[in-house]
Amino acid sequence: MKLRLALLLALVFLACDNNTQNRNPFLQEVRFNFELNLNLPLYTNLNNIGNPVYVGNAGVGTRGAFVMKTGPDSFMAYEASCPNHAPNDCSTMTIDGQNVVCSCEEYTYNLFFGQQLDRPDNGNRFFNLLAYRATQSGNSVLISN
Repeated sequence: MKLRLALLLALVFLACDNNTQNRNPFLQEVRFNFELNLNLPLYTNLNNIGNPVYVGNAGVGTRGAFVMKTGPDSFMAYEASCPNHAPNDCSTMTIDGQNVVCSCEEYTYNLFFGQQLDRPDNGNRFFNLLAYRATQSGNSVLISN
């Protein structure tokens, strides 16, 4: 009986992964829910694939979020603060077509996949965009984390 209990406890401890290697140290995991009404002029670009919008409302992410329709029934949402340094005066990125650019060091990220397009080959670790949930319900898109 003691052996079974010891094996069970060992299995539980081994199954629990405390791996924080993938965690971005620059951005906090901010909890929020925000609904975008696709009938409003502010969000009508989201009715077409590949037309991103910036949502800068208070309480949405750290520095807001970028939202883009990526397919007939799919949307992506990402944190608007550059993922490769702590939020500061230049870290809120700007839209450039279907990409966003951080003015601090001119890093570019793709809004279809969230990947950094110009990752330096200097041995440092670089992070892709921090993704948020984006789900469509009728004429609304709910972004949340």
